[in-house]
Amino acid sequence: MEKYIAVIPGDGIGPDIIKEAVKTLDTVASIYGHTFRYNYLLAGGSSIDEYGIPLTEETLKEAKDSDSVLLGAVGGPKWDGMEGSKRPEKALLALRSGLGLYCNLRPALMYKALSSSSPLKSEVIGDGIDVMIVRELTGGIYFGEKKKAEDGSWASDLMKYSTAEIERISRKAFEAARKRRHKLTSVDKANVLETSRLWRKVVSKVAEDYPDVELSHLYVDNAAMQLVKNPGQFDVIVTENMFGDILSDEASMITGSIGMLSSASLGEGKGGMYEPIHGSAPDIAGKDIANPIATILSAASMLRYSFDLDTEAKAIEDAVEKVINGGVRTFDIAGKGEKYVGTEEMGKAIREAIK
Repeated sequence: MEKYIAVIPGDGIGPDIIKEAVKTLDTVASIYGHTFRYNYLLAGGSSIDEYGIPLTEETLKEAKDSDSVLLGAVGGPKWDGMEGSKRPEKALLALRSGLGLYCNLRPALMYKALSSSSPLKSEVIGDGIDVMIVRELTGGIYFGEKKKAEDGSWASDLMKYSTAEIERISRKAFEAARKRRHKLTSVDKANVLETSRLWRKVVSKVAEDYPDVELSHLYVDNAAMQLVKNPGQFDVIVTENMFGDILSDEASMITGSIGMLSSASLGEGKGGMYEPIHGSAPDIAGKDIANPIATILSAASMLRYSFDLDTEAKAIEDAVEKVINGGVRTFDIAGKGEKYVGTEEMGKAIREAIK
């Protein structure tokens, strides 16, 4: 198999972690007889420095013409003073919208060997944490009409959802639940928001096509509390853009480290964008400290969802688990007094485990 991958290292630690993910993909390609060709592109702060804007039309076109996109991280204090429309984070929104990526899969999985890293008590964790959050990506308040008074006295952001948008993300969530434990929790704020009342109505209607999946509804504030009170009750959570942004970060933190968790953004076709959930951490960029596992696991997700290479994806995932169980740690997941390795050494350990 030959595939063309648009690689966007981004800012901060982005280039460090992307480097290890690409090496891992090359290892897989060598073992299983594939060819991955890479097209390196700029987006975020690096694009601002080079072109004056966070995402150029040419970069977006190159991403569209690729079979998939692998992204590091964007942003940093260097660009914090820029106005909203020119901030590095706008590149992410523009890529998701331009590529038609309306579905974000955010797994929150705790490895047993890292259970002590969780801020939750062991009796709360129980048998472990394994939650998949399905977040709608291209609608809601992030993409709604934005207004502000010229004198700065008020501002507004419109939250808007259509029936079609809710239905398509719901189906993605029900399909995900079918591949897991057949349990779906829809999160909204239907006691206050009109958009949430529509959300609940549409999700309930779609549920009629999935009688084998148990559907429940939770208000977002209760869902946030339940995630820290009893995370084991959840299988798949589906929710709108802003709620999903917040809840997925919460879910990631209770697993122990955001450096371990991947993200897949999907649309109607096979193309997608894959990235770690963490930020650019510019303070440790280039210091061989960053944890590359989330990006490596994102590459594994790309193999599974965009290229249908389940065996190859599992080889990476099994290698990560083997390395973690073997006691190899980066700084962010090392316990007190534990030795840890750098970015490159962790990447090398995972590649050796694959071999």
